[in-house]
Amino acid sequence: MPATSASGVVVVMAQLNLWVGDIHGNTTRIIEAAIAARDEHAADVVVFPELALTAYPPEDLLLRPGLRRRVDEALTRIRESVSGVHLVLGYPEYGPAGAWNAACVLRDGERVANYRKHRLPNYSVFDEVRYFRAGEEAGVFSVNGVCLGLSVCEDIWEPAPTALAVAAGARVLLNINASPYHLDKGAERGQVLAARAQENDLPIVYVNAVGGQDELVFDGESLVCDASGNIVFRAAAFDEGLFPVRLDGDGRPVDLPAPVRQPLAPEASVYQALTLGVRDYVNRNGFPGVVVGLSGGIDSALTLAIAVDALGADRVEAVMMPSRYTATISLEDARAEAQSLGVHYHEISIEKPFQAMLDALAPRFKGYKEDLTEENIQARCRGVLLMAISNKTGNMVLTTGNKSEMAVGYATLYGDMVGGFAPLKDVAKLMVYRLSRYRNTLGPAIPGRVIERPPSAELRADQQDSDSLPPYEVLDPILEALVEQDRPVAEVVALGFVEEDVRRVAGLVKRNEYKRRQAPPGVKISRRAFGRDRRYPITSGY
Repeated sequence: MPATSASGVVVVMAQLNLWVGDIHGNTTRIIEAAIAARDEHAADVVVFPELALTAYPPEDLLLRPGLRRRVDEALTRIRESVSGVHLVLGYPEYGPAGAWNAACVLRDGERVANYRKHRLPNYSVFDEVRYFRAGEEAGVFSVNGVCLGLSVCEDIWEPAPTALAVAAGARVLLNINASPYHLDKGAERGQVLAARAQENDLPIVYVNAVGGQDELVFDGESLVCDASGNIVFRAAAFDEGLFPVRLDGDGRPVDLPAPVRQPLAPEASVYQALTLGVRDYVNRNGFPGVVVGLSGGIDSALTLAIAVDALGADRVEAVMMPSRYTATISLEDARAEAQSLGVHYHEISIEKPFQAMLDALAPRFKGYKEDLTEENIQARCRGVLLMAISNKTGNMVLTTGNKSEMAVGYATLYGDMVGGFAPLKDVAKLMVYRLSRYRNTLGPAIPGRVIERPPSAELRADQQDSDSLPPYEVLDPILEALVEQDRPVAEVVALGFVEEDVRRVAGLVKRNEYKRRQAPPGVKISRRAFGRDRRYPITSGY
């Protein structure tokens, strides 16, 4: 049954998957959601995510004069299309003094309130100081006698903006967000909301975006927090929806749409983030499907499963490219994975192109011993084949490398690094194993022996990853300390690791920045991902 606003205020949280730059499409979605919230949930207020008109982050699109014109046209269209309900709408506000990350309140064609974001994040993946000026004033408006305060995303992470809204009379805070996902981000949000609520003795309605945007994924999980700091409602993660809550005359949440959802387990959370990131990247960039180089190893197996869950088996092609070093077990497991997931499957041997390359290079390589060069030639033969299939079919290549490999350069430029998107780019090897076991709980996907057998690139006889790298049980914690926590070598050694291992890994991380700079984008799931999150110079004497 629709909620009723006989007393108090019905607030509907519009947790939407909007598309960066698609202002016309986003505006249509906003209008449709506002009308549905009004008609189906008797909404008094509909709250949309941060920068809903442009979606987040629009980056240098904000500098284009055409975008400003479209934003103005979109606001006019919304004012003319929706009546009988308040809309809290994130948008870029332009003026003679610059631009602001703003939230406006529209009702029956009129702008009844406006708020400019106070705290502009300029760290990690955020670069808002490049585009926006900081606001200073509170933004409040009243509905049915309840005074509602406005804030935008980062404002909730510090006490001052909330206190300013309370001083202006707010009895409930509406906080609009485009808060990117990383593992355990939901728990952090809950702690921050609890602190702001308890400091000010007021409930908070927290609305977050959902969807994939290049490296970023927004997980939703819009929240309602009561004045005591208790989470009394949590929306679904990674799904869109309209979620109504009724506030009584004192602003207290009294009617909630469902019991409080518990946060997803880590593996389920990461897996859904990867799936959503792949789906939105492939679909919004117009690819009919994807192609995956399947090796019989765990990374490509997990990548294939993610692709199928994101796009459907009919849009996924798997290609096994055996060489003289490919084990029979790898061929068998690749076939089993493809059959289990129901994808299009092909086998193309690289033996002839590999031998042709060796023959062509033989005069130039005379006098040199075989080394890593011949291994890389195999990987590059595979890369050429995958890209040829991509060019012919229009399907995008998904690379299969993981974060541990990318950190230390255990990947071949123009070989296994070729492709348009890297689902596992920010997934450490040990998490790859965890995710693979988790995926098998949803249905058959990855043969058990793929998970159990020692990992190998199979580029030379009897090769294993451990020949070139410390065991992943050692490597991954060292990388987490060096990369995600940015600890110096001495501190990492003090954690109990062998100094030789730490120095070796640190050297590999530094030397391989040039490779990472040429890698395709991939979904960010950690606190600090390679790419726009962690930016180091390639040439450095540090």
